[in-house]
Amino acid sequence: MLSIIQRSKINYLIAKYSTVPNANKYPNEIEILKQKYITDEWTNISPKIIEKLGKNLHTVKNHPLNHVRQRITNYFHSFKNKCGNPIFSIFDNINPIVNVKQNFDSLLTPKNHPSRSKNDCYYINHEMLLRAHTTAHSAELISMGLDNFLVCGDVYRRDEIDATHYPVFHQMDGVVVRTREEVFKNVNDNEMLKLFDHMGKESDEKQAIHTLEAVKIMEHELKSYLVGLAQILFGKDVKYRWVEESFPFTHPSWELEVFFNDKWMELLGSGILKQEILNQCGVSDKIGWAFGIGLDRIAMCLYNIPDIRLFWSTDSGFLSQFEFSDPNTAVKYKPISIYPQCANDMSFWLPDNQNYSSNDFYDIVREIGGDIIEQITLIDEFVHPKTKRTSHCYRIIYRHMERNLTQKEVTSIHNKIRETIASELNVTLRS
Repeated sequence: MLSIIQRSKINYLIAKYSTVPNANKYPNEIEILKQKYITDEWTNISPKIIEKLGKNLHTVKNHPLNHVRQRITNYFHSFKNKCGNPIFSIFDNINPIVNVKQNFDSLLTPKNHPSRSKNDCYYINHEMLLRAHTTAHSAELISMGLDNFLVCGDVYRRDEIDATHYPVFHQMDGVVVRTREEVFKNVNDNEMLKLFDHMGKESDEKQAIHTLEAVKIMEHELKSYLVGLAQILFGKDVKYRWVEESFPFTHPSWELEVFFNDKWMELLGSGILKQEILNQCGVSDKIGWAFGIGLDRIAMCLYNIPDIRLFWSTDSGFLSQFEFSDPNTAVKYKPISIYPQCANDMSFWLPDNQNYSSNDFYDIVREIGGDIIEQITLIDEFVHPKTKRTSHCYRIIYRHMERNLTQKEVTSIHNKIRETIASELNVTLRS
């Protein structure tokens, strides 16, 4: 399975900008969460996505995502200061609408990074978008003087469509910032130890500005906290491993993987915060580490939930299975019923100017079909030997989570999708 960064790079190479024109699609002004925004050529947020705003599934009583959030929160609340109070502050209701500076610039994301593309994010206009990660709030909270905090919330990304991907999912990010005294408090005769080396050089092990001893202590603390989290979620005997990674806002960086259901699974990403971020936040005398974890994937594993769309179900047959107060309760989801799939293929010639992105196609399918779209797969790609035109054939799987679909219903939706992509994506339909 491609990582988010790998998919972002592929999408960026396909098209730097969305090919769905703004003209005649959006009014000059749209209202989101009781706030009005001016639209422009960057606007690509759809009504279906706007409908999800404010749902906050991670705080809904007895929802599986809430149970996972509570388990993680309880773990971090177990760390207390000398007065017996939890050292971590929790923020789980921050507005998901952010500006470009919050989502990208504050985290040192390069201006040409593919994650900024309209193919990857839901933009309200060129200045505002729906957060693509809860990390978007880290710099602001650090600037406010917070040293230990967690941020949990819904995040939004344009993505492929299948049982494990959805344009809205839920994350929790954590940040820890330490002073020199806090870092070296357990080291004897530490008067000569420093956080920073202004003559240092960057390596795989550290940033240029940091001393190796400071980074190693922070790395040990980070990994101790996060292995403990993995054990809280998957049991004390869980097998785990650390994999070196690369993220725009941390260095060095690691992913924590756990062995689950006979295979290695990525659990979270983490690393030592780039010192430039802390400097911009006014805490240039401190060093920090951070992590980010997805709630949806964990809930799917813990509760054996087969399809990510189920989190949005209002069927009592689903929700009633999670009506318990102890978030550590071990349950496995029992399917209410298995409704049959309806599979329809759709093929078309891509526009001659090559300005086509599959994410634009996915968005249109999702906007028209909603949550009855289970999966979209590119099953054939063909280049005509004479005209050199490219044809794509997609298989769209329709399945309702709560009832049978009729072929008449599916055909009506399928035809509407055909009409819309022909007019909005400038493709030529084949079948």
